[in-house]
Amino acid sequence: MNPTLQLPESTLPQMLRERARSDAQRVAIRQKDFGIWKPFTWASYYERASHFGMGLRCMGLSAGGHVGVIAENRIEWVLAQMGTGLMGGLTVGVYPTSPTPEVAYVVGHADIEIMVCEDQEQTDKLLQAWPELPKLRKIIVMETKGLRSFTPEQRAHILTFAEVEQLGARQGQSTWIDQALQTQTLDDLGLMIYTSGSTGKPKGAMISYRNIRGVVPGIVERLHMHADTTHLSYLPLCHVAEQMLTTFCPIYLGSQVHFGESIRTVQEDLREIAPSMFLGVPRIWEKLHASITIKLQEAGSVRQRLFERAFAACTPLAEKPRSQWSLGQRLRFGMHYWLILRSLQNFIGLREATVALTGAAPIPPDVVRFFRVIGVPLIEVYGLTESTGMVTGHELHHVQVGTVGIPIRGVTHRIDTVTGEFQIQGDMVFVGYYKNPEATAQTLQDGWLHTGDVVREVNGQLQIVDRLKDIMITAGGKNLTPSEIENTMKGSPYIKECIVVADGRKFVSALVQIDYETVGKWAETQRIAFTHFRSLVENERVQQLITTVIDQGNARLAQVSQIRKFHLLTKELDHDDGEVTATMKVRRSSIYKTYANEIDALYQRT
Repeated sequence: MNPTLQLPESTLPQMLRERARSDAQRVAIRQKDFGIWKPFTWASYYERASHFGMGLRCMGLSAGGHVGVIAENRIEWVLAQMGTGLMGGLTVGVYPTSPTPEVAYVVGHADIEIMVCEDQEQTDKLLQAWPELPKLRKIIVMETKGLRSFTPEQRAHILTFAEVEQLGARQGQSTWIDQALQTQTLDDLGLMIYTSGSTGKPKGAMISYRNIRGVVPGIVERLHMHADTTHLSYLPLCHVAEQMLTTFCPIYLGSQVHFGESIRTVQEDLREIAPSMFLGVPRIWEKLHASITIKLQEAGSVRQRLFERAFAACTPLAEKPRSQWSLGQRLRFGMHYWLILRSLQNFIGLREATVALTGAAPIPPDVVRFFRVIGVPLIEVYGLTESTGMVTGHELHHVQVGTVGIPIRGVTHRIDTVTGEFQIQGDMVFVGYYKNPEATAQTLQDGWLHTGDVVREVNGQLQIVDRLKDIMITAGGKNLTPSEIENTMKGSPYIKECIVVADGRKFVSALVQIDYETVGKWAETQRIAFTHFRSLVENERVQQLITTVIDQGNARLAQVSQIRKFHLLTKELDHDDGEVTATMKVRRSSIYKTYANEIDALYQRT
């Protein structure tokens, strides 16, 4: 990728119109419906978004009005987003996994006028909260199945997605969009993205078109993206990480996006399209790691020994650029690739990936190293909602596992000399929090974004130590970074979550959640009978397995950071119970409160 990439002074909706003019017949999006991949050109992408936008205008969307979307990833999501933008409106995404109270809070706080819902399930949430949402006037539903179950009074508030498109199409060659785009500037707001709310109510981060344009060149350069890059979109589009690879970069570059059939078919979709780029949050990589572990357990002793031999032989190559491999190293990797590693890459659908990313949360270094050893070019990146996405990342030829690389082009950074907090400046820094000037003033100071993350430099690359607010101090006055301890333990495929308890305590303890699928498969190979999650956890041999895993993890930690006692959770942490966010981030304060008795018991035992 040309490091001098220059983008036009155009907003994202203006660029979509330009794509439709310059690349009209090139495929922009492919969507899988009923097992068939259906292509959509840039011309049809723009036309349908235009029709939808004009349909919103006919429905009475006000100038600069807010439109919400609650759905899994699909073409209608981006059509709604870009249609809203083409009319000068602002899009707000809502997590489809959110329960009614969370949906109602975001819709109400964001002053949403029109809500676009995927199906009856999401529509029910809005109708249930309707009395609390005085500014919400209409609901647009993508899937029509189940609409007959609504009462005539409820149905009066509802239109289908197709009806809105048809409403806009009947306007013909309307000048509405041309007028809106003529006056649209980079300083206009394009998105509002709500933070996960791991420490309180979600905050609405206002993202301008200047922020979007400001972050794209650095991402494109660092990831070596180009017009032929292909990407599978499946992480929630109400999260900035997926937005940057589904809308930001593709519309400026003209690259291709795929929407699979469902979040549940990701691995199958990956095998079918073999994308050149893949983004996974740590939990996705941990699940892929676990699925490979299960596959190997099922494969028999011969294949297990082949894998162990291949893994040991290729481990020294994990952080070494391929351009620097000797002939012997190339032959060594090639032999193991054809014997075992190629089938593993095919199994997870990443054989054609030229870059794979992990970000949005800390990841165990062992998981990154595992995928790099088997030949998946996984790099770690770092960014925030407030930075409009990725602002640091490994260079593809210089990966240091356990770090997040170096800042991308366009980012000015500094590290607070007292707290170690990472702070940045640049066009990608967000505008502020919606209706929350106090939080904005705390986060944006003298033009610097205070990320709240503590970093250190390691051989010229940045390492995230922990969230500033999560640093713990033991009763003995020792500073601890819980994420380091937790990620060490989560490097095992048998542990899904580890929540450290140490603040003000005599020693480190933890609440541990097993990975039900992986531990369950292990139990089957050991002929251990179980009927459900709790019965598996309470099995003595399973407890011994997790004790061994914790001991192995402790051996890699400083003595003061070692987990001395732990409690195995007898159920999985749940979003509906307020224990994790929609993005599966742990809500520490909620968990500490819920499991207060179990935590106290850890410190009462002799």
